[in-house]
Amino acid sequence: MSQKVIKKTKSKSKIKLEKPKLYKVLMHNDNYTTMEFVIAILQTVFNKSQEEAVRIMLKIHNNGIGECGVYPYDIAISKVELTHYLAKKNEFPLKCSIEPVEE
Repeated sequence: MSQKVIKKTKSKSKIKLEKPKLYKVLMHNDNYTTMEFVIAILQTVFNKSQEEAVRIMLKIHNNGIGECGVYPYDIAISKVELTHYLAKKNEFPLKCSIEPVEE
């Protein structure tokens, strides 16, 4: 009669978490949305200080586009959707978009 020997080994699974891909939220200039509204959105939706909001608003105004922040995809999309909702509610055509951050 032969005996089988079974060795139990503890295998440790190492889960390697990857950092989430990041996306830039970009705000686009238009001829109808007021500067005050853009500043208010930057402060409330993107948590910018008054000074930083004014700086970003001027960049958007002068260059046609400006970066509001860098976030993981889900957060970036949420901020864009909230911005579009608030703009529509206040009858402004303000638009935002996202683009992946170059690594």
